[in-house]
Amino acid sequence: MVPTANKESLTALQIPKSPRSLISYPSFLWSQVLFPGNVEPQAALRWRSLLILMLVSGALLYPCLSFYLFEPDEGRYAEIPREMLARGEWIVPYLQGEPYLDKPPLMYWLVMASYRVFGEHDWSARLVPALAIQCCILVTYLLARRSLGERAAFWGALALSLAPGFVSVGRLLVLDGLLAFWVILSILAAFEAVRGEYFRWGWWLLSAGACGLGVLTKGPIAIILLAPPLVGYCWLTKGCRPIDWLHWLILGMCTLAVVAPWYVGMCLRIPTFARYFFWEQNVVRFLSPFDHQRPVWFYLPILLAGLLPVSILAIPFFRFLLSGNEKEAESRSPALGFMVLAGGWCVLFFTLSGCKLPTYILPAFPFLALALGAYLVQSRWIRSRWTWGILGLSLTIMASGHYLFVPWYAHFRTPMRQTEEVARLCGDSQTPVVCYPRNCDSVAFYLGRDDIHTYRSKETHLLVGFLQQHPGTVVLFAHRHSLGGFQQALESMSPDLHLTHITPLGESLTKSFQTEFCYLAVVERK
Repeated sequence: MVPTANKESLTALQIPKSPRSLISYPSFLWSQVLFPGNVEPQAALRWRSLLILMLVSGALLYPCLSFYLFEPDEGRYAEIPREMLARGEWIVPYLQGEPYLDKPPLMYWLVMASYRVFGEHDWSARLVPALAIQCCILVTYLLARRSLGERAAFWGALALSLAPGFVSVGRLLVLDGLLAFWVILSILAAFEAVRGEYFRWGWWLLSAGACGLGVLTKGPIAIILLAPPLVGYCWLTKGCRPIDWLHWLILGMCTLAVVAPWYVGMCLRIPTFARYFFWEQNVVRFLSPFDHQRPVWFYLPILLAGLLPVSILAIPFFRFLLSGNEKEAESRSPALGFMVLAGGWCVLFFTLSGCKLPTYILPAFPFLALALGAYLVQSRWIRSRWTWGILGLSLTIMASGHYLFVPWYAHFRTPMRQTEEVARLCGDSQTPVVCYPRNCDSVAFYLGRDDIHTYRSKETHLLVGFLQQHPGTVVLFAHRHSLGGFQQALESMSPDLHLTHITPLGESLTKSFQTEFCYLAVVERK
């Protein structure tokens, strides 16, 4: 017979029972060993925390948006909405007078609205991703405090505000900052729907709407980043509200209601759109990439550098996750496990893809920052003066980069470095202008032209044929080695043509560190 006192002691210890089958072992390991904590967090909103996040992120985002567009992405995503606005077109995106089918239109619509209000400027185009990044930081704090607690959410959001890989990159005119906002909103809202004692439909519908807007930003990737972490969490965690087929059906219907009008409109206007976009741009690029191929470890240094300074806690954080200390185990809550799951899935998915770019994993940054923030508030680092010193140094370095280095580098890299000369040779709409061997959409944006076409290296013979019919054409050589190679090709293919008015568009600091957009020339007959 076991004494009553000993029985009560055993009950209080709550020794986890071993799993009864192999299939239940992952759930046991996850909920009873890795994330067994069940302490209810203090989720009260602190206005001082919200104000600090607004001021820090705002100071790093808004006063320093006016610098030359980077090629190729910023030039492209500034020019497409300019052409759509000029055409009065809200369905089919256009680039250099041709339909551009690679991406959905939500970013273009928002930039068009910014152009309408503030005019067509590089800073008004960048205002959209800057707003998305700040909203992402604030949503990270406001929603995560409900599950992780106010302090963990604040420190996670503050780390996100000082992460160069998120703020410095996300504020540029690329789609991934806006996508990160919709992803964090949809995933955290869905988490709120399932983590309580009963299923909360309001949060679920909010998640569906945000997911739909994510699909309108960059395609089905928003759904792919949402569903697996939720399914995995519900399977691994006891006490979670199950998500049945009706929940998924309603989420799918709401998402479809958001995205269907534009996709149907595109298919009606351009029947080949569906196959090109869904198959070639999503499935083929993932399974059999035709550009941006990178090794499997590509994102590891990007995460470590992009999440500085909080990424210096990566090794202590992993030790914390695997620690058998009772106090540390109790502080590892299921909500922390979900942040690890959501961020880890995002990194894993893009790691498996053969097509990789540094900006692709921006949606993972908020979840990983929250996980590290949750560790920071219960560690000794939170009480160290070094922590505040490192944060202050990070803010200073980030501000210096945003206000000084990035504008200088953009001026160094831009083909518009010699604005007057470019405008003199390319400003007349009657003068044909072509790019070789890469596109140069920022020139089209600053000059207000939508007829600058691009010829690749493999299309050199086509370019020579065009120049034979259109002498006086201006060629933008968008690579430092392209001028010499084209001169040789021109001598062999069409000796009666030669290059005049050769103008270097950039200056090199060293022989190896040189702007890619280097030369502008006029093709004339001898």
